Amino acid sequence: MEELSKHRRIGDAAMKADMHRETARKYVAAGKLPSEMTVVRDWRTRPDPFEEHWPEIEARLLDTPELEAKTLFELLEQAHPGRYEEGQLRTLQRRVKRWRATHGPDQEVVLAQQHRPGEAAQTDFTHATELAVTIAGQVFAHLLCVFVLPYSNWQWATICLSESMAALRRGVQRALFQLGRVPSYHQTDCSTAATHKIPAGQVAYVEGRQRPFNAEYVALMRHLGMTPRTTAVGAKEQNGDVEASNGAVKRRLEQALLVRGSRDFESTEAWQDFIDGVLRKANAHRGRRVAEDLAAMRELCVAKLPEYVEEDVRVSEWSTVRVKHCAYSVPSRLIGEWVRVRIFEDQIEVRYADELQLACERLVGRNRHRIDYRHVIGSLIRKPGGFARYVYREEMFPQLVFRKAYDAIQEVQAGPRGDLEYLRILHRAATTMEAEVAAALSLLLDAGTPITADAVKQLTASSKIEVPALAPATVDLAEYDALLVQEVAA
Repeated sequence: MEELSKHRRIGDAAMKADMHRETARKYVAAGKLPSEMTVVRDWRTRPDPFEEHWPEIEARLLDTPELEAKTLFELLEQAHPGRYEEGQLRTLQRRVKRWRATHGPDQEVVLAQQHRPGEAAQTDFTHATELAVTIAGQVFAHLLCVFVLPYSNWQWATICLSESMAALRRGVQRALFQLGRVPSYHQTDCSTAATHKIPAGQVAYVEGRQRPFNAEYVALMRHLGMTPRTTAVGAKEQNGDVEASNGAVKRRLEQALLVRGSRDFESTEAWQDFIDGVLRKANAHRGRRVAEDLAAMRELCVAKLPEYVEEDVRVSEWSTVRVKHCAYSVPSRLIGEWVRVRIFEDQIEVRYADELQLACERLVGRNRHRIDYRHVIGSLIRKPGGFARYVYREEMFPQLVFRKAYDAIQEVQAGPRGDLEYLRILHRAATTMEAEVAAALSLLLDAGTPITADAVKQLTASSKIEVPALAPATVDLAEYDALLVQEVAA
């Protein structure tokens, strides 16, 4: 219309408006804008295939509003065989959707909350495997314990391997000691670490009630000076700030990894340092609101709790201890003794008389086991007949080459004699170096030579480490006297 008023050439005006000449002529003739000529369509372009049976469908919806359109369509097909086709499902879904919006029951409204500075912190776990981070070339399957202050969105994240109490303790403490201050409340969802240890004989969940907090979690909150609170069961939206923060943290880390150009780190500690650097930079941009959060919180004036818990466990006659539903072997000299186990989030330590007896990676899950052949090989050598049906027999093959060697031995000496021959080789690995025995077995297998304990011993006998003799160091105190003289002169 503006172009037309300049030169009255409808073709040029239509071209400037990116419009066909006839379309422009229509608007000029009507003297109205396109928005004023829009007509709401209130007619159907094709007959409604569900018109006949819609009262039946509506009656079901009024009786059971939760029914989905697909379920209703299947019921119609059963009641009226051959009447409807699969391609008509989408039509029914649109009509049911429109019915819910106009006649359906009220839906639950999410009530947006106004956060107060320094009032509460929220914590949640999120899987980080999607970031495809590797540690020394190996894929690192892990989680992040994300801690956020809802008012300022200050974030911190800690690497963890499970949603355990040890992981929660470490994540919360790392965040608080980074802040140097502590909010009044700590909010988490109904996680295993916080609320799932239900005492024997009690009901796990009663409608309308929240699960009780675990004693260990309450002790952590008491030590840090926070009041614990949790969301309702199944209501993760009540922890919405940290739920949203999970995705934000991972997106920020993804971008930082793309800029870095590599997802491989030399150690878990290096990956954690990288995460800390990314989030520290992000938090620096939240300035004023973070300052308000910190001003409203109390100063953190407690020591950090140890990142482990201790349990006293008795060593079984199998030379194992059972820790968190998993079995670990220990030196057989400890059978029948009580040992103290330190349970970290990612490892365990077994101590006897305050001396370290075993340190190994902690198993994740239930009813798993970690058996070190060095702890039981002495008994197997003395009782080789027990090897064939030993419960942890598969753990006696520390590398694939040991399994190949055992199979080769059994082809020549089947049964107990072959078992004894293999156990002697395994004993050699336990008393010398496993890598050297594995190399010897590889040579024998490649050469097609019969594998015996004596052959392995000959190949590894010359590998003794010579300890060089070192002359005792002579200490000349005259150099110190010279320094004292220079100091006096100065």
